[in-house]
Amino acid sequence: MREALYYRQQGPTVRCGLCPKHCTIAEGRTGFCRVRQNTGGKLYVLNYAQATGQALDPVEKKPLYHFYPGSTILSLGTWGCNFTCQFCQNWHIAQEQPDTALLEPENAAALAGQLANRGNIGIAYTYSEPSVWYEYILDTAKLVRDNGQKNVLVSNGFINEAPLEQLLPLIDAMNIDVKAFNDDFYQKVCAGRLAHVKRTVEQAAARCHVEITTLLVPGLNDSESELAGLAEWLAGISPDIPLHFSRYFPNYKMDAPPTPVSTLQLASKTARQYLNYVYIGNVGGDGMNTYCPECGYKVIDRAGGYSRLTEEPDETGNTKNCPQCGRSIYIIGSVRF
Repeated sequence: MREALYYRQQGPTVRCGLCPKHCTIAEGRTGFCRVRQNTGGKLYVLNYAQATGQALDPVEKKPLYHFYPGSTILSLGTWGCNFTCQFCQNWHIAQEQPDTALLEPENAAALAGQLANRGNIGIAYTYSEPSVWYEYILDTAKLVRDNGQKNVLVSNGFINEAPLEQLLPLIDAMNIDVKAFNDDFYQKVCAGRLAHVKRTVEQAAARCHVEITTLLVPGLNDSESELAGLAEWLAGISPDIPLHFSRYFPNYKMDAPPTPVSTLQLASKTARQYLNYVYIGNVGGDGMNTYCPECGYKVIDRAGGYSRLTEEPDETGNTKNCPQCGRSIYIIGSVRF
């Protein structure tokens, strides 16, 4: 076990400060996330260096569409979560006790480096909620950065401001799940609160590349007014933030029918009134391609695996431009299609 960061002793109990739940944990017990345990008045991490899975994925699978498109990234995950989303796709590692393999930070960073010849750009901490793997990510991300590679978080955004601020200098990109744009959904379906996630998005977007994913659950978070509110809020941070609407399928404790494709299409149309880049996930087809927000030209065809972008060197590296109208297309890093 590894002693946790961000907690304080309160007599025989400890109060965790990693996420907004601020769990008060009695001797021998764990907090809501199941991975932080009070032992002898100190808080210890039970999942340090315990990996539940690893895979070399397209970076688009995170999903990140505007961060080194066409690259691969090593995905690592652990167990535990500070949410209990009723539709969780990875509930067997988030809410159960899965098998794990020991993967020390040095070995994880070395593995990422060895995979560079297969287009790997670094490590994505994903599958379950990465913030509950905080100490491990902090140690591993430093080594990955020292190797010249990238660190990515795929997160629910439910983390306190100070821990996130310490971690962000090591993070190059985040995909943050905004589960809904109404707090009632967060409380009843996920055991969270919207305001904390909004603060994380705003904090992260000022420090690294950010994309947003919202899984649309029929009748719960898919109203046109709610989705317009989400897109308008994101546009206030930056109209270039990519927004991914993902199709829900029954899973874990939720058995409602899958999201109609028409709902996703309407959501995309609504969000495009405010944002330059909106995508549809778990459907395929044109919804995953990148179009110029100025003239509508298809600049990246992900189904076909090719890019029509023109790239020109500038003082920051490269700018990507639409070949039809010359509009600058917001993309971080090289395009490898």
